[in-house]
Amino acid sequence: MTTELLVSELVGNVIRHARGPVRLRLLRSRSLICEVYDHSLTTPCIRRAGYTDEGDRGPHLVAALSQRWGTRFLGDGKCIRTEQELPPEP
Repeated sequence: MTTELLVSELVGNVIRHARGPVRLRLLRSRSLICEVYDHSLTTPCIRRAGYTDEGDRGPHLVAALSQRWGTRFLGDGKCIRTEQELPPEP
């Protein structure tokens, strides 16, 4: 469920705030890496949402649900990358 929520927040933010197509990439190794690419050069920031605000909570969720996360800028946009620990294989 955590991965679905992260993907939903990241892709939803691209749809609301960025331009152009969105690309999602999931990589599995010792951890699960989720990368979402867009064509915006705007840096995502964590804003303090008011108690009754309906928005501005996505970055808080991403930070809380990810072991690590960050932004990498590319020539034509950026990549938001999150990393989650995977449970050990049985």
